Amino acid sequence: MVSSSLTATEQAHLEQALVLAGRGRGAVSPNPLVGAVIVREGEVIGEGWHAALGDLHAERAALEDCRRRGSDPAGATMYVTLEPCAHEGRQPPCTDAILEAGIARVVIASEDPSEKASGRGPGILRDGGVEVTFAAGEVAAAARLANQPFRKHARTGRPLVVLKMAMSLDGRVATATGDSRWISGEQSRALVHRWRAECDAIAVGIGTVLEDDPLLTARGPEASRQPARVVFGSRARLARDSQLLRTLGDARVIVAVSSEAEPARLGELQQLGAEIAVGNGQTRGERVQSALADLGRRDITSLLLEGGPTLAGAFVEAGEVDEVRVFVAPLVVGGGRPAVEGEGPAQIAEAARALSAEAETIGEDVLIRARLREW
Repeated sequence: MVSSSLTATEQAHLEQALVLAGRGRGAVSPNPLVGAVIVREGEVIGEGWHAALGDLHAERAALEDCRRRGSDPAGATMYVTLEPCAHEGRQPPCTDAILEAGIARVVIASEDPSEKASGRGPGILRDGGVEVTFAAGEVAAAARLANQPFRKHARTGRPLVVLKMAMSLDGRVATATGDSRWISGEQSRALVHRWRAECDAIAVGIGTVLEDDPLLTARGPEASRQPARVVFGSRARLARDSQLLRTLGDARVIVAVSSEAEPARLGELQQLGAEIAVGNGQTRGERVQSALADLGRRDITSLLLEGGPTLAGAFVEAGEVDEVRVFVAPLVVGGGRPAVEGEGPAQIAEAARALSAEAETIGEDVLIRARLREW
């Protein structure tokens, strides 16, 4: 990473702060991932990160680490991945703690786009005599990418949508009879469970639920929390004896419906313990966006879209896919269901083109990650 305004040493401290921030992944939403490193006279005297929702913010955690080490942070430089907050939330303002500690300089990797925070913290610090520096270049870009769910939610009120697919070499997600177990390998499926644990919600279409009766839970040693399970079905056809409704004690279930859903059916689902999100609009794209806004109001900032092809097509048409993660298995099906269904654009030039893409081998599969939008 290269920054136009930082020395190599300063850049390294910010990169370490980013590593620390990542330790809060899956535990702090709807808050952002934040890490902080405090340095005095070339020596790291404190480190911290936002570890869990409601716990100390990274800046206060780093200052607490200074106290544990017996180090005085007065006159030191704090490197932090996101601009310090200046508002009262689950924790008091970090700007107060920074000023009280006598920090002389704060180096910030990225801005906070939320209305209640943007620019306020740095302004208060400058007014208090603290030198404030914003990083530039790749280290700043990495800090923004680390908080894409938080940034999209702050700017639009909707969650970041990651479309996950497992397909054959010829682009099929199931055979003509609907069989899809298992296209991807065991290592790929284990990685998906980690992704589930890191996101706020998983979404599938009602067709997938009726065919497979899935649990949609995160399983494995890294599953420290369970995401909400969202079922998109305009008429609320989720069966009362489905595994989703029978395991409401394990994770919440949200049924995203349209105005076509019968009130009596919605009442029954709510009585069983499910939540109802309503997607209004004339087209399915409008209904997707409306339902996402409803989910956003429930503090869901990230959504892992797992299928099936009809729902994937609706999200693509709505322009609400921010990232695609595709497992390509060494199989040729020769027929069956395509990964995404729908009309799509008339011309290739109108197709959504990825801003960036990378590939890696996961067991016998190839995982392609493509970012369509950045926030």
